[in-house]
Amino acid sequence: MAGSGSPQPNRPKAPKPAAEAPRKPLQVMHISRRHEEQESLRQETKEAQVINNEALAGQPANALTRPASAEPVSDEGRFDLDELQGMSMADLLGPADQSRRSGSGSQGIDIRSEEKQSSPERSVDDFDFDEDAFLAALDENEPVGTTGEIATGKVIALESDGVYVDIGGKAPGFMPKNECGLGVITNLKERFPKGLEVEVLVTREQNADGMVTISCRALELRKSWDKVRQMEKEGKVVQVKVNGFNRGGVTCDLEGLRGFIPRSQLQNGENHETLVGKSLGVAFLEVNPETRKLVLSEKRAATAARFAELEVGQLVEGQVVAVKPYGFFVDLGGVSGLLHQSMITGGSLRSLREVFDQGDRVKALITEMDPGRGRIALNTALLEGQPGELLIEKDKVMAEATERANKARNVLRHQEQSAG
Repeated sequence: MAGSGSPQPNRPKAPKPAAEAPRKPLQVMHISRRHEEQESLRQETKEAQVINNEALAGQPANALTRPASAEPVSDEGRFDLDELQGMSMADLLGPADQSRRSGSGSQGIDIRSEEKQSSPERSVDDFDFDEDAFLAALDENEPVGTTGEIATGKVIALESDGVYVDIGGKAPGFMPKNECGLGVITNLKERFPKGLEVEVLVTREQNADGMVTISCRALELRKSWDKVRQMEKEGKVVQVKVNGFNRGGVTCDLEGLRGFIPRSQLQNGENHETLVGKSLGVAFLEVNPETRKLVLSEKRAATAARFAELEVGQLVEGQVVAVKPYGFFVDLGGVSGLLHQSMITGGSLRSLREVFDQGDRVKALITEMDPGRGRIALNTALLEGQPGELLIEKDKVMAEATERANKARNVLRHQEQSAG
């Protein structure tokens, strides 16, 4: 035996394997699979189109109910592949959807038309209508109490913050405590016992609960402004009590309203703070309810007091204090009257100074008065016996003014009666 270290005998070498043939590319497999997918898609599309057509025609979908024992049909027999070339899914399903929509639409129209034909038309005369009941219902639901409206009602309940008054609405009106009257009211129960009939002003229309807000204070203020405006119109002099002062003047109370007297309208404007607590006779300078301004004048009160002593048709005597192109201003003792050039004489007047001049004493008749504006119209032509007499015998006319005035008043009364 050969030793372990002896070389191995020479063995024939195995022949080298022949070179492997190159593998075929997988393109054929890919093409085959893509063809199968296209065929499957075409088959599904064709089946869907057949089912849709049969459904529209009212026929059963035989393709879905085909028995299992039926012989399979090849793709070429099932589809016409030449017709499907270049067609998309929208091309295949579009006409079917449109036909379905048009079919459902026409069906809806037919249903509506049948319903319309089945329901006969009805006129107003077919319904029962009571006009009196309808108008009564409107009256019952008409809201009571619009803003600015005066209402009358009875007190039905009292609370710590106000009073409830029944004014005829769905809900009672509520009057807050600070709207219960002018000034401070400490005892509501004593001032507004239950059942008391009160007159109120609606200050806010009804809320969601049908309740309106009312006020006695607002109504009293409205009445006070109306009363003060009437006083102003008549040119009255009123007595007020000074209750305060500031740098510009003094304050007072008139008919529940706060009045103001400027220092320039006071007889003693230099020491106006000493007037607090004293009563003054005042006239009206400005009365404005919108801005709540009530301005008074002590000086104008003297003029108003003088107006109270005068009347239309009265013979007065005064002094010419100013000569204007249109006539004379005559001081009548605290008030001024205007003797217009057209009222001086019935004759032809070339110059005003031809008759009177500044400082002359004049007797004249009052023909018009406007206390609110402080105006008085005078007339001397009515004292003439004949037109132009005043230009020739002025002293005689003035001396006989009283007798002539009586005749003139009779003439004026006769003219007023004829006109009436």
